[in-house]
Amino acid sequence: MGDRTASTVIDVHIILRNQDRILLSQRGGPYCHGQWHVPSGKLDTGETVLDAAVREAWEEAGVAIDPGDLRLVHTVHHQGPDVPDRIGLFFEATRWHGEPDNREPNKCLALEWFAIHNLPSELIPYPAAGIRGYLDDTGGISVHGW
Repeated sequence: MGDRTASTVIDVHIILRNQDRILLSQRGGPYCHGQWHVPSGKLDTGETVLDAAVREAWEEAGVAIDPGDLRLVHTVHHQGPDVPDRIGLFFEATRWHGEPDNREPNKCLALEWFAIHNLPSELIPYPAAGIRGYLDDTGGISVHGW
């Protein structure tokens, strides 16, 4: 197969679910400005994926989640143009402490609850693949952008 070396980023995505609603974040930076996704971020060196999900939920939405309350619900293998491949791990949380609050107003325009059957059409395609895979129960894994 040649000398191709894999360079893959691991992302965690947190689906905060309150009955039939999930919390979405509207991007404020240059990448996908105005589009929606769930709180998310990259895995830091030396950090478990559960610790990363807990950290990102706190940093972005101001909610404290016990790692035992996270459930892996979908995985997306994403390939985009001119960027490293990504593995996105989508975790559901139905229990947390605190009320969601926009903790990163320089990166996030809004945090809003959406009914799972009435999500905005302006979802960022990569996280949308994971959200839809989770909601449609498509078998646990999706590939996107290949």
